[in-house]
Amino acid sequence: MKYKRILLKLSGEALMGDKNFGIDNSRITQYADDIKSIVDIGVQVAIVIGGGNIFRGLQAAEGGMDRVQGDYMGMLATVINSMALQSALEQKGINTRLQSAIKMEAICEPFIRRRAVRHLEKNRVVIFGAGTGNPYFTTDTAASLRAIEVEANVILKGTRVDGIYTADPEKVKDATRFDNLTFDEVYAKDLKVMDMTAFTLCHENKLPIIVFDMNKKGNLLLLVKGEKVGTLVDV
Repeated sequence: MKYKRILLKLSGEALMGDKNFGIDNSRITQYADDIKSIVDIGVQVAIVIGGGNIFRGLQAAEGGMDRVQGDYMGMLATVINSMALQSALEQKGINTRLQSAIKMEAICEPFIRRRAVRHLEKNRVVIFGAGTGNPYFTTDTAASLRAIEVEANVILKGTRVDGIYTADPEKVKDATRFDNLTFDEVYAKDLKVMDMTAFTLCHENKLPIIVFDMNKKGNLLLLVKGEKVGTLVDV
């Protein structure tokens, strides 16, 4: 097993499956199965999920809504997704804890770093909701920050594509995929891996990132065992 403690970053859009919005139950069940497969072999798992399948603050701001208000609404969307994934995991018999950067005592714990680490040590899956709790920061930044705080070995960024390409492979047919990149190469090539704040956090803290296709069943297990899946970004 190559990675003992991971931070899995999932996009909200991925939870839609083939739907136009909301949550596809078959997709979230597949994710729960894949996460269970690595929990069963002793990997400690923390998770951050986006909220773009429900609400995106930046798009709301472009439509004239106050950006700060929109971002807070987006944070609440991430909590809805986190609760859905928590439910799916618990149906598989996995112990979970949901921690929120915004206090919501009735449904989740407040984020407390030491408590989160203790949960991980007890092999509970910890889901971090509500981003960083601050507007103007993405869930990518929340994932980077939480990964550093709980001393994860790697960020696994689960997407709909199987790695980092020279251009968006869903739009550019002849885009080529990278197997490995350094942080400096990503800057030089201006590749869109994460937003710059999140990416710089990982770079400064020497935290590797792997971008991979989360929708292909079994990829997550192969990754934590050290197989070459997706694109690795490292120093």
